[in-house]
Amino acid sequence: MKEETGFIKFVIFVNSLVPLALLGYDAYYHRLGANPLEFFTHTTGTLTLVFLLISLAVTPLRKVLGLPWMIKFRRMLGLFAFFYGFLHLLAYFWFDKSFNLSAATSDILQRPFIAVGMLAFFLLVPLAITSTNAMIKRLGGKRWNRLHRLVYVAAIAGVFHYWLLVKIDTRIPLAFGAVLLALLLYRVANKYLPKWTERRPARGAVKTSPPVEQ
Repeated sequence: MKEETGFIKFVIFVNSLVPLALLGYDAYYHRLGANPLEFFTHTTGTLTLVFLLISLAVTPLRKVLGLPWMIKFRRMLGLFAFFYGFLHLLAYFWFDKSFNLSAATSDILQRPFIAVGMLAFFLLVPLAITSTNAMIKRLGGKRWNRLHRLVYVAAIAGVFHYWLLVKIDTRIPLAFGAVLLALLLYRVANKYLPKWTERRPARGAVKTSPPVEQ
């Protein structure tokens, strides 16, 4: 099983870099549309939300499917969300503001959607920093879990940022919002109605009483 999860991790890692490789390929051949810088910024922002929601979906999926080993992939998916969020922020500072902090600060104060997006990213920073096994041991399991609940706040801010950004067609941010709402409702149900969200026995395992959630 260890070899299988290692291979799956490798596959997830490679596929998580495919969008960036495709962006680089299209940029090289000038296929990013009339405004390539805007396309890159919007694409990396969308990828941030995609990976963030996928990472949040790991826990419900592992419980529903009875596959506890899926938890091994959540950290890597969360780090890819941070990675694409960093590229999104870098694109804004580099392409839009030319690293002019004064102009960026003025922009943040004048346009709320940018302030919300900044909040979403900076909430991910402590989560990325504390993603190592050493930091988990240093903080302790309970404090680490409490800290990493910020990921839900970051996801809400990220979806709100996207919704504020678009002017007319809000279908995509609303779709992200619907997925996030479903994940939040599952978390509430898992806490207050645990019988509704009991995990199935892992494949090949003997059925026992459900373990205590951390």
